[in-house]
Amino acid sequence: MDEGDEIARTVLEEFRRLPSKRKPAVRDNGLHEWVPLSGIVAKGPGFINCIALATGMKCLPASKLAQSNGVAIHDWHAEILALRAFNLFILQECQHLTQGAENSDFLIRRTNDKLDASSSTAQPLQPFTWNQAVTLHMYCSEAPCGDASMELIMAAQADASPWDIPTSTTTTPTPETAPPTQDKNDTPPPSLPGRAYFSQLGIVRRKPARGDAPPTLSKSCSDKIALKQATSLLTSLTSLLVSPEHIYLASLVLPESQHSPVACERCFSSRMSSLAGRVWEGGYAFTPFRVETTGQEFEYSKREVARRAERTSASNLAVMWTGHGTEEGIVGGVLQGRRQFDLKGASMASRRGMWKLAAGIAGLLDGIPSSLAEGTYDELKMGTWLELRRAVKDDVRHAMKGWVRNTEGGGFTLL
Repeated sequence: MDEGDEIARTVLEEFRRLPSKRKPAVRDNGLHEWVPLSGIVAKGPGFINCIALATGMKCLPASKLAQSNGVAIHDWHAEILALRAFNLFILQECQHLTQGAENSDFLIRRTNDKLDASSSTAQPLQPFTWNQAVTLHMYCSEAPCGDASMELIMAAQADASPWDIPTSTTTTPTPETAPPTQDKNDTPPPSLPGRAYFSQLGIVRRKPARGDAPPTLSKSCSDKIALKQATSLLTSLTSLLVSPEHIYLASLVLPESQHSPVACERCFSSRMSSLAGRVWEGGYAFTPFRVETTGQEFEYSKREVARRAERTSASNLAVMWTGHGTEEGIVGGVLQGRRQFDLKGASMASRRGMWKLAAGIAGLLDGIPSSLAEGTYDELKMGTWLELRRAVKDDVRHAMKGWVRNTEGGGFTLL
């Protein structure tokens, strides 16, 4: 079996073990639901395991971010939710090791003689590192939204020719002055285009949506995955506990029907060429992945559902699962059945949930400041502990065209 098929099969089989309430349904009106799926697979000596997976296809509009309060997940497209689930899995591994577990297939406890104190910043030295013998792979049932899927979107149009930007447009609006986002050919491009303006390739895009949907500044899955080639798969919080070394994707696996070689090469390689060979402080290095394909199709993909049923609809339910047995249904960015910004609705993979878990682990470790839970989430991310990571992100954003930072939703506290 080819590696691409092996990776896909591992994720698909794990998804099939989920209970039926976590899967797309047939509605009372006869509509058959579909949803994208993504998963992270760890491949080591003698084993291959799916350690995180997710379904989902929505995100919060920009107008709602200030209300999120660390409770609502901002972006629950399957790819991004799977990456959050992976980071939750990493934190759960750290928790087990700090609570007495002797070993892990994935993390290695660093001893004092292995800690490198050469860093010129005040960033604490992470007590854990990834097992070099274990490689990481990502499966996506759909081409990631954004640049990696533009050729597929163009090919699906009645007229596949590029859409030119209107000649009257001379400047790109800022987020503050941009008009309401509409994916139509007769309006100026927003600061972050969605699916519109096919003539513009190799640029940062926002999450796509209907033309009448509220605008969002959430970057596309293509852009976020491309960024991970430099920042590693770790989030800011997880990188305080685990070194980013070796936590990079070895491969991204897509169904053959969802793979455009031209788009993937442009999105993940050519537009990132200025970063080739870059190594930063703190264990960060530009680590490109290879794109592989599989002939297997997810049974709840839009294509497979449409093949079986005449009437289809996108599912509102997202699902998050980790290899430690955490399993959640998510609607509107919060736990299914909870009000959107109610503290009780916070997913374990939300900012609030992950921060609380990371702070608890830090309290059991030497060398990690016990004040990890103090201040606001934004203050933590902008503090000296994450200086090295911010430098990497700044370099990558400079290399990628049009990145607009999302600054809302981080003013909450744990205390």
